[in-house]
Amino acid sequence: MRRIPLLPTLIVLAAVAVMIALGIWQLRRADEKAALLARYERAMTLPPIEYPANPRDDSSLFRRSAGLCLTVEGMMARAGSNQAGETGYRHVAECRAGGGDAPVMAVDIGWSRKPDSPKWRGGPVTGVIGPDPKHRIALVSDVAAPGLEASAKPDIRNIPNNHLGYAFQWFFFATAALIIYALALRRRLVALDANQG
Repeated sequence: MRRIPLLPTLIVLAAVAVMIALGIWQLRRADEKAALLARYERAMTLPPIEYPANPRDDSSLFRRSAGLCLTVEGMMARAGSNQAGETGYRHVAECRAGGGDAPVMAVDIGWSRKPDSPKWRGGPVTGVIGPDPKHRIALVSDVAAPGLEASAKPDIRNIPNNHLGYAFQWFFFATAALIIYALALRRRLVALDANQG
């Protein structure tokens, strides 16, 4: 009598169910990311705003903005490009934009080929708010600090929306797992029939 092994079958079916669920989740994420990118595209056409008081809030991304860097508390160099697309270093100043416990305002003050920190003492800045790995957002200045070139402007095309590809991968893995298990099961059943015959 042919018997399908219960435990391995349950394990494979459970794994396939998880993969399908992950694929469906990625499809939802693709829709969410598309809506987010549409919101960012609209933000580029809105009037300028003052630099946000809560820099951890990324709802202001891709808006034109202005701020006042009262004091520079730190400077860091990060990989980046200039407006011509050349690679080098973006220089991001950590500014105090108010007294006391006011949050840090991150300002991309320009680009250079070398990571050496420029001497910049702050002042008024206008530009576009872009994503920043440490501060979540940073004001990318329209005008580079002395000795630097302007950094590349924030571009929504640099924000990937590859969730659809991930969804198809999970569905492919689920299909492949079912096919491989079915072939292994068939081979096992053929071998059992041959042993019994």
